[in-house]
Amino acid sequence: MLLETDRLTKDYGRFRALDSLTLSVGRGEIFGLLGPNGSGKSTTIRLLLGFLRPTSGSARIAGFDCWSQSVEVRRQVAYLPGELRLYENMTGRQLLRFLSRLHDQPLDGEADRLAKRFEIDLSKPISSLSSGMKRKLALTQVLLPRVPLVILDEPTNTLDPVMRDELLEQLLQAKAEGKTVLFSSHVLPEVERVCDRIGILARGRLVHLQPMSELRQIRAARVRFAPGSKPTALPRLDGIQLKEQEDGAMTFVCEGNLDPLLGWLAQHRVVDLRIEPIGLSTVYQRYHGNAS
Repeated sequence: MLLETDRLTKDYGRFRALDSLTLSVGRGEIFGLLGPNGSGKSTTIRLLLGFLRPTSGSARIAGFDCWSQSVEVRRQVAYLPGELRLYENMTGRQLLRFLSRLHDQPLDGEADRLAKRFEIDLSKPISSLSSGMKRKLALTQVLLPRVPLVILDEPTNTLDPVMRDELLEQLLQAKAEGKTVLFSSHVLPEVERVCDRIGILARGRLVHLQPMSELRQIRAARVRFAPGSKPTALPRLDGIQLKEQEDGAMTFVCEGNLDPLLGWLAQHRVVDLRIEPIGLSTVYQRYHGNAS
C-alpha cells in the first residue's frame, strides 16, 4: 500500500477532530475522501503531509512516517490545497519552473501540454490572472511532478464545466500512469466518475468505506402498477428490498441480478418501470442529509 493510517487521531484540547482513522490506499488508485466541513478531511490531509503532529496513531506514505519523516513524505507528494496562495510576482512558467526544481525535476514539454489542455497562457504574470486561471495553473503544477501520490482538496473550485471535465480526464490519465490520487470533494458526481473507492467521514470518524464498483451495482427500481392492481403481498427475493411504497407505486433497492424482480413484475400489470443506479448521493445522505 502506498498510503496507510493506523488509528490516526488528532485532538485540539477536548475537541477530537479525527478519531482513530485506519485506512489504506493502494498504488494506482483514485480514492475519494468525502464529508462536509468539520468532518475531518482537512485534518486528515494535514496529518498526512506532516503539517500537524498526531495525538495518537500513525500515518505512512511510501513507507515513510508522515510526522517523523515529513520531508521524505513531501518528496513523494504533489498537493493542491483548497485555498490557493501563489507567487503573484512570477509568470505561470516561472512558477512551474521554480516548483519543478524543488522536486529536482526539470521543466519539460509536459508543462506546455497541460497548459494547452487547461487553456493557460504561461507567459502572463500570475497577478493578472482570474481566480479560475490561477486554479488551472495550480492544477498544472500539481499534475507535473513525477511523484507517486497526488492530493487534491476541492480541486474544481472556480472551474467552469468544460475545465472540470478536463481535470477529471487528467486524473484518469495520472492513474493510468500509476499515480495514486487522494481526491477530497463536495461534488459527488465528480467523485462517482473517477474514484475507485470512497470513504465518508462524519465528526472525525470514518463511517463508510466502499468500492465504487459495488455501489454501481446497486440500483433503484421504481414500479407503477395499473390502477387497482398494486400487489398486496410483497415479494421475498434475494438481493431485493422494498424501500418505499405509495399509491399505485413501489420502489425497490436491488443488489446484483434484476431477473428475480423482473420475473415477479411480469406476473402483474405494470404501467411504468424505471431502473437507475442509486448513486453516491443516496449513500452520502445516510450520514449527512442532502448531498451538496
